[in-house]
Amino acid sequence: MNVLSISFSTCLHSIVFANTKNYIYKIKNLIKLNKLNFMPEHLLEVKGLKKYFPIKTGLFSKTVGYVKAVDDVTFSIKKGETLGLVGESGCGKTTVGRTILRLVEPTAGEVIFDGKNITTMDQKELKKYRKEMQIIFQDPYSSLNPRITVGGMLTEIFKFHEIAEGEAAEKKVENLLERVGLRKIHARRYPHEFSGGQRQRIGIARALSVEPKFIVCDEPVSALDVSIQSQIINLLQDLQNEFGLTYLFISHDLSVVEHISDRVCVMYLGQLVEFAEKEDLYANPHHPYTQALLSAVPVPDPRNKSKRIILTGDVPSPSKVPSGCYFHPRCPKVFADCSKIHPDLAGAGGHQQSCLLYPESYPREIKAA
Repeated sequence: MNVLSISFSTCLHSIVFANTKNYIYKIKNLIKLNKLNFMPEHLLEVKGLKKYFPIKTGLFSKTVGYVKAVDDVTFSIKKGETLGLVGESGCGKTTVGRTILRLVEPTAGEVIFDGKNITTMDQKELKKYRKEMQIIFQDPYSSLNPRITVGGMLTEIFKFHEIAEGEAAEKKVENLLERVGLRKIHARRYPHEFSGGQRQRIGIARALSVEPKFIVCDEPVSALDVSIQSQIINLLQDLQNEFGLTYLFISHDLSVVEHISDRVCVMYLGQLVEFAEKEDLYANPHHPYTQALLSAVPVPDPRNKSKRIILTGDVPSPSKVPSGCYFHPRCPKVFADCSKIHPDLAGAGGHQQSCLLYPESYPREIKAA
């Protein structure tokens, strides 16, 4: 007997003497709970995602190579979760976010959103999913149209997605602005009339306007001062709790990521090098690159004399990636195999790393031999 049958029988037994209305109410609740229990756990699954930009030269634009901005990235995000994606500038974080949304077309791989593969959809099919997947851009000013008022911008979104028009749209604009900490009067103003923090609130309002399930937060606080950063982070958390949102939070600020994320991915040169629960990753980082990043985070305690790990050399070009482990030219723990064998992202207990210091990261064919 399955779970629903047992629950159904229990419900019948408990409402023998109840009136018909109460009976129907309980049955509806059981059906609703059963649907929730069997819905897919992951809202987003990214499998083997790649984005290569061609390098062209000459009169006929001959392709002579590729910039491997995203190179075989795989991860998943649970419903209502915040997944942090961190790494140095130029490692491919933003390209991952934009490729997931198909603002940039992927070279290879799959993006499964709510059980549907959106990488194979045409533009007509994709329009429906544009409402459910949104982005908050890093630079709030350049992402807003300087020639249109905030109210006009939001009203246009409602009209395009056939959500509301006329007075109904104006009312939704007012409610949306108030929800992100702005006033109704701001609907009649242009982007240049706002501060940086206010512009980012407008960017958040724009993302929320179509009632999405998933939002890519592409370094939403990096251009703001510290006091405004905390306000925006708190707003994002409040909105997540209120609307059940799922976030991919992209940042190079490990302190901010620690505050807002549930799990964290560390990215280097287009690939994930570590993936773990937030508490586990910050307390016990496995990959030497993650260890170096965390050693650079300032600690507000003058008595804490933590040792800084200084990496030598520059980040290699994604158009000419090193052999073996991509990190080996800069790694303080490098050994012979690192320059010959490319490690897999693997691990036990939900903590995965791409490092040959851990036997599970050796490729299967080598472990079999």
